Amino acid sequence: LTGKTFVVVGDQDGVVTCFAMKKGEAVAVFKTLPGQKIARLELGGVLNTPQEKIFIAAGSEIRGFTKRGKQFLSFETNLTESIKAMHISGSDLFLSANYIYNHYCDCKDQHYYLSGDKINDVICLPVERIPCITPVLACQDRVLRVLQGSDVMYEIEVPGPPTILALHNGDGGDSGEDLLFGTSDGKLGLIQITTSKPVHKWEIRNDRKRGGILCMDSFDIVGDGVKDFLVGRDDGMVEVYSFDNANEPVIRFDQMLSESITSIQGGCVGKDGYDEIVLSTYSGWVTGLTTEPTYKESGPGEGLKISQEMQNKIASLRDVPIDLLDVDKNSAVVSFSSCDSESNDNFLLATYRCQANTTRLELKIRSIEGQYGTLQAYVTPRIQPKTCQVHQYHIKPLSLHQRTHYIDHDRPMNTLTLTGQFSFAEVHSWVVFCLPEVPEKPPAGECVTFYFQNTFLDTQLESTYRKGEGIFKSDNISTISILKDVLSKEATKRKINLNISYEINEISVKHTLKLIHPKLEFQLLLAKKVQLIDALKELQVHEGNTNFLIPEYRCILEEADHLQEEYKKQPAHLERLYGMITDLFIDKFKFKGTNVKTKVPLLLEILDSYDQNALIAFFDAA
Repeated sequence: LTGKTFVVVGDQDGVVTCFAMKKGEAVAVFKTLPGQKIARLELGGVLNTPQEKIFIAAGSEIRGFTKRGKQFLSFETNLTESIKAMHISGSDLFLSANYIYNHYCDCKDQHYYLSGDKINDVICLPVERIPCITPVLACQDRVLRVLQGSDVMYEIEVPGPPTILALHNGDGGDSGEDLLFGTSDGKLGLIQITTSKPVHKWEIRNDRKRGGILCMDSFDIVGDGVKDFLVGRDDGMVEVYSFDNANEPVIRFDQMLSESITSIQGGCVGKDGYDEIVLSTYSGWVTGLTTEPTYKESGPGEGLKISQEMQNKIASLRDVPIDLLDVDKNSAVVSFSSCDSESNDNFLLATYRCQANTTRLELKIRSIEGQYGTLQAYVTPRIQPKTCQVHQYHIKPLSLHQRTHYIDHDRPMNTLTLTGQFSFAEVHSWVVFCLPEVPEKPPAGECVTFYFQNTFLDTQLESTYRKGEGIFKSDNISTISILKDVLSKEATKRKINLNISYEINEISVKHTLKLIHPKLEFQLLLAKKVQLIDALKELQVHEGNTNFLIPEYRCILEEADHLQEEYKKQPAHLERLYGMITDLFIDKFKFKGTNVKTKVPLLLEILDSYDQNALIAFFDAA
């Protein structure tokens, strides 16, 4: 195996496996005995030399192996939590558990930091290029924290919960300060980490609604002398981005696999002269996407022929029955059963029957704020003896809200104030119960402020609380109403008396209706467009072309398929918008002590013949 590229894999059984490819077969170099689950595997070594030493994190221990499998390091960190992320740079070791960050040099403790929210990844700018050691933490609260020693130098807000960090080009780019990040909601970005402030260079939004980012690497897979950007997602999507003349990322290739991509690297493994993207997947497969052409050119008139080596590979597969699963057309059969919500408190019972070899099933749910509970999934694999795993997903009272770090303080705000004999930990637990993306542990200090944004309406919420007091401000009365009801119920469960006061800003109601207006207007306009499609198609057939139509009508014909697809979803969208307006109407008068539920039918009549001014006038006059 002289001159071969080795592949090293750490698995959940605690086994480290090193292998190389020889004549299309995997040949083992070494394999360790099972142990604790391996959370991270990184390569390291002396700076500015080939990084050939293997380091793994399992539990609270770090172990090191040579490329031949000889163990040379066993370092027990004595951390109270299991290690989740690790970065190696020469003799410096950077570790993070759920909330704890530690920096070691030659296995001696150097610095420590306790994060207010979960740490998903840790990295350090290249110490051989940057004058000072600059670790960066990716935290669940949508923040990158740049450290100096044991202190936060500054924080960087990113557009989603960051899951993975990587040095641009593997070395920090031209400046050594360029850092790539990926988020759990599928966004990517590049930030320059200077000594004084961050510089946002570019960001890729997840407009195609692909999976979250689990892994990244930089490697010149295209072969143009510039390193490309390799991405693996949790829905099985593999992407290759190149950079244009303006250094902006452009997607070059993508490939869908049937399982989540847990690790991605570029290299030359299978055949000399042909680079590959090497991947590991959720259920333990290691596979490669190669640049080796499947076909080779033949003589004149002979077209393309499959190379003899490729024919041999195909022949070796023909006796192996395999199922290729198309993720976009997953044919899991769903069946719904009726529920008696009054007797057993269940509102939904659905069963998904999956094809054989399915390892991933994606479900999307639409929740209504104020209606909360638990979604339980019972997963029964096709194995003997029969087993079942139960997974619980909490649907929170304000489930459509997400954390943000800035809000518009000029908006008309409604205020809910709670006072009473409750501790900081108790009021924090109530906020965790009500809202997503809040850390389970109470933050350090005596007082904390969190900002939230409604992902559907773009309304906002400011939450400030301390021992004995909680103040909640929102430009949406319904948000304040839900918090009032839920927090009162949670305090009653704990036999805590709450003093509740509120200040309602009448202008906020009109403000919220204006935020709803474009969404409602779009849905009503969509219905009118769809009603015109058949008539416009008849005119097109009769006239032979669409040149005689005004641009608006031509556009409707061109987008007919898309419009009809959107229209199929309309009943759910309209029902949701009508529900929000109805709740807003009821909540406005509830704070005045007036029950207006008898006027809801009249409100729905106004909505059916919608006019924004008429709707606002009805709210004012009721």
